[in-house]
Amino acid sequence: MSRIVSRRGFLTTTVGAAATTAIPWLFQAASQASVAPRLIEDPDGILDLPEGFSYRVVQQAGSLMTDGFEAPLAPDGMACFEDLKGNLILMRNHEIHKGRPVKKKLAFSVKRAGGVTRLVLDPNSAVLKSSNWVLTGTSRNCAGGATPYGWLSCEETEEDGHGFVFLCDPSATQIKAPDRLPSLGRFSHEAAAFDPKTGITYLTEDKKDSAIYRHVPTSITQPFADGALEALRVKDKPGFDLSSGPLKGESFPVEWVTIDEPEAEFFSTRDQAHERGAAFFSRGEGAFFFERSAYFCSTNGGPVERGQLYKLDVASGLNSDLLTLVAQAEAEDSLDRPDNVAVAPWGDVFVAEDGGKPNGIYQIDPKGKAHLVARNAIDGGDSEISGICFSPNGKWLFLNIQWAGLTLAVSGPFSSLAYQA
Repeated sequence: MSRIVSRRGFLTTTVGAAATTAIPWLFQAASQASVAPRLIEDPDGILDLPEGFSYRVVQQAGSLMTDGFEAPLAPDGMACFEDLKGNLILMRNHEIHKGRPVKKKLAFSVKRAGGVTRLVLDPNSAVLKSSNWVLTGTSRNCAGGATPYGWLSCEETEEDGHGFVFLCDPSATQIKAPDRLPSLGRFSHEAAAFDPKTGITYLTEDKKDSAIYRHVPTSITQPFADGALEALRVKDKPGFDLSSGPLKGESFPVEWVTIDEPEAEFFSTRDQAHERGAAFFSRGEGAFFFERSAYFCSTNGGPVERGQLYKLDVASGLNSDLLTLVAQAEAEDSLDRPDNVAVAPWGDVFVAEDGGKPNGIYQIDPKGKAHLVARNAIDGGDSEISGICFSPNGKWLFLNIQWAGLTLAVSGPFSSLAYQA
């Protein structure tokens, strides 16, 4: 399998019509009309941001794309790549279930309408230059992950014939035949975090009794073709519940157990995992790999069932990987169901909520405290914020407001959001 994007375009190592016309800036946060500490109310009621930050609407569901199709509903997970001309490429999932694919001949299923779209943006202005479908006929494409080989799009379902990961080409200007990756298992996939050094893909599962998985490739140069699917087990604590009991800052050495039947024809992968003592992880969602660590969100874990963030430090040599509880909601007025997670090129960790309104984006400081840095202002913030990702140069933070079908680009002095340990 040959690489299709340059190393500089790999985000996680730093961890109808023709092209649309420019959309004017909709909002520039100013110092007046503050409705909460550090955030300024958006007069257009879309996204509240700190002073000095701006956003641009990149695309809205229903608008005509370059390939002649309408931009689909329910934008979800995304990653940002860079092509050889310096353009930014957003690969965007759509969490759609039943319906008709936009092109039957190239659809994975003729009864499903989910898939992936691609947006090409100017790197300086984030103006949309073109957009098109890449993958169609899949189900509930929720999150995924960036790799040097392309975008991994995950189906969040266990329905018959679905629940797979698909590899999508960021350079594809039209719909391609689906590239299914059965070696990465069939389960209610949520997100993927790829380690370019080892070729290992870490995977989350959106179920209350889920496991944390990894796929260890047979060949590092063909990391998705074949290999072993494994589940995380806390060393000397078989069946340990990561989502109930652990304290913030607590660490656990881990080991990995093999899943014998990755495509789950007879038994679910999580049942196979737990039979071998794998840890329980409630509603695993966001995943992201940065430097030598993988981050995982448990959407409803923790003492008040409002979410946790774990970090897995990948060991070298004979040492064990180490899993640490970095942050968790410990009160009813704190972080509410972290879903997506992204690490900025400079190392700051950001999570997006899928909880009660208003949903926002939080920065996690070195002490594990969550600080609100953006808030959905549409319908009181009822919709989740999804797809958070940074451009490789760190200038842009991209996000989706899923129910409104909006994709936004945010810019501003991100360095001003730094917190002291």
